[in-house]
Amino acid sequence: MAKLRNSPSFLILPFLFLAFQVTQSDKNTLHKHHHLLEEEADRIIALPGQPNVPFNQFSGYITVNQVAGRALFYWLTETPNHPLSKPLVIWLNGGPGCSSVAYGASEEVGPFRINLGATGLHLNKFSWNNVANILFLETPAGVGFSYSNRSSDLLDTGDRRTAEDSLRFVIRWMERFPRYKRRPVYIAGESYAGHYVPQLARQILKHNSNSGSNSINLKGIMAGNAVTDNYYDNLGTVTYWWSHAMISDKTYHQLINTCDFRRQKNSNECESLYSYAMDQEFGNIDQYNIYAPPCNNSDGSYSGSTRQTMRLPHRPRPANRRVSGYDPCTERYAEVYYNRRDVQKALHANTTRIPYRWTACSETLNRNWNDTDVSILPIYRKLIAAGLRIWVFSGDVDSVVPVTATRYALAQLKMKTKVPWYPWYVKKQVGGWTEVYEGLTFATVRGAGHEVPLFKPRAALQLLVSFLKGQPLPKA
Repeated sequence: MAKLRNSPSFLILPFLFLAFQVTQSDKNTLHKHHHLLEEEADRIIALPGQPNVPFNQFSGYITVNQVAGRALFYWLTETPNHPLSKPLVIWLNGGPGCSSVAYGASEEVGPFRINLGATGLHLNKFSWNNVANILFLETPAGVGFSYSNRSSDLLDTGDRRTAEDSLRFVIRWMERFPRYKRRPVYIAGESYAGHYVPQLARQILKHNSNSGSNSINLKGIMAGNAVTDNYYDNLGTVTYWWSHAMISDKTYHQLINTCDFRRQKNSNECESLYSYAMDQEFGNIDQYNIYAPPCNNSDGSYSGSTRQTMRLPHRPRPANRRVSGYDPCTERYAEVYYNRRDVQKALHANTTRIPYRWTACSETLNRNWNDTDVSILPIYRKLIAAGLRIWVFSGDVDSVVPVTATRYALAQLKMKTKVPWYPWYVKKQVGGWTEVYEGLTFATVRGAGHEVPLFKPRAALQLLVSFLKGQPLPKA
């Protein structure tokens, strides 16, 4: 034994072990420095015309497919109040083909609003980053600043690839920002994100079942005015039009009796009924908020937007649409502001010089959306079974994905009621109505259009606060 201890090989072993230890330590240090460098490169110093703020912002690209050169753009606005102790909320806008920077960040839940004429920014006091770290994601490639070097990707996309790329984004983004790896994660969005949000949640759960220590700490999802089920969305939309006196009894009965709401493509007879309703009976209204003024041209004529020729998969025909709010022309300011070179530079955006103007919505993507789930209800059943916190909310003056559509769809889940229907309050006023089921909370927002946080920012922030706490909305 003594001979073995004194042998040269035995004496060398501890030094080899120490050398290996140092090497591993160095690797970890280098790895950490690499992340810090990447993170610093994405830090936003200040956006043009931005007021001083007490929180950190980061933006940039995450490559989700090396071969095709697909990269998704993000913008993170951290909370000023102890960001390391707060959850991460990933925000998605719908379309399909619409930008989370244009809508979510710039006119809904982000910290800034764009000034008249796109000269600069002012603060949104009801920003969601008051209570959580908000990550705006432009998905899929082709939306906003997100791009693909394979141009055919823009002509062949849909739900499946969007969910897969978004999952890769989250995994790789957390590699860049490792401090978020164990943080509670929530996914929120609206409209066609009624598909994106549950589909991404399902992908994350699938990823978590195989990833061990690399799992994502997904806690819940929240979807507003959400496209959910083709049949019930169509039936609920036509019913809403009739119940809100937007169409005649005759047109309503013709639509109900003629259209097969289960089909993706409607008959010519059904199409012409939709056209008649919209062109002859609706009048010059904003379908996203039937009581708000539309964005008109200076001569008084109706002004469409990049959403004007867009369609939702459950809608058989493009509608005359725009997004409106207190300032019904706000989307125009986004298209001016985010095409400014100084703004793009500050955001680390458009670094590859995409060969088209930045737009709030991509008509190319929308028209070439090649796969869409007919119903999201089976995914909801899986997410409920997995124990995720699920909230669905509806602005009740939206006629595009109206409250009736959502209620018809959710009724198919046949959930038991935990807390029966009651009015909830914001500042001693009825903010809307809510019901808590086993596995899901549903809430309406009184007087809000399609983009709830645009029309009712204080109520929308209350929704988020209650959702994150897992508590029913306030009864007084």
